[in-house]
Amino acid sequence: MLEEVERWLRTRSWSVSDRPLHRVLAAKRASGTTVSVVLPALNEEETVGDIVAVIRHDLVQQAPLVDEIVVVDSGSTDRTSEVAAAAGARVVHRDAILPRLPSVPGKGEVLWRSLLATEGDVVCFVDADLKEFSSDFVTGIVGPLLTDPSIQLVKAMYDRPLTVPGATAAGQGGRVTELMARPLLNMHWPQLAGFVQPLGGEYAARRSLLEQLPFPVGYGVELGMLVDALHLVGLDALAQVDVGVRRHRHQDGQALGRMAAAIYRTAQLRLARGHLVRPALTQFERGADGFEPRTYSVDTEERPPMIETPEYAARKVA
Repeated sequence: MLEEVERWLRTRSWSVSDRPLHRVLAAKRASGTTVSVVLPALNEEETVGDIVAVIRHDLVQQAPLVDEIVVVDSGSTDRTSEVAAAAGARVVHRDAILPRLPSVPGKGEVLWRSLLATEGDVVCFVDADLKEFSSDFVTGIVGPLLTDPSIQLVKAMYDRPLTVPGATAAGQGGRVTELMARPLLNMHWPQLAGFVQPLGGEYAARRSLLEQLPFPVGYGVELGMLVDALHLVGLDALAQVDVGVRRHRHQDGQALGRMAAAIYRTAQLRLARGHLVRPALTQFERGADGFEPRTYSVDTEERPPMIETPEYAARKVA
């Protein structure tokens, strides 16, 4: 590990307990900073309501840390929107944001569009499939941004157990992280080797940074954001906070393979910025006549920095 990263781990890695809520609230009042929480959601009716309810109770009603909770629905076919709204979130459909530009499937697309649907100076992203959710996730990653003006982006770090029927394996939940993202970062961007959960969906950043970053439309958004933020603001402007344990719904191996391919492509583009092609990933499933190929396109499209979008630029001028 680079000496620079060892120093960063000592000075930019914290626990949620390092910044008690009363201190974070005092910093928010003193600075006048506003905070938006965004939950990207696709068919998460079982979990999204509980997450919204906890944030609303703890950080809106009991302590005025969060100014708006926005759920961006990415085309759910279940009751995600209704459940989120009933719990107290403002729900916006992905396609209603920047309607002149046809949306494409993908988490990064939703996060990018959310910048137009929110107002906060600090934007906090939280995945909508978390179970046993604690508001410490929000307090922990927002805290450094409110108390330290030099910090631009904060990732949550946590234990991530893999839960399968009848058993739980400690520390085995981040399979794509360990098999794809961590090797890529260590080999090509060793300054980022200190991030415990580089692909985690819980992170907060200043709007002034987010609006300058391109957003891969799919699963590569977290890796792309880390790499681009490193180049734009430097390692010391990035941080991570230990918020405990993250429990969520796990995807099957083939879905993880598609995720890994998108992440690899995101890294490849940043390494070479080469000629953009539309790669594909072929996987196999056993059928009646043996193994049958299934081919999926790999997300390669990226949205430009939001600051370059006319509708967003016009809003800032207004």
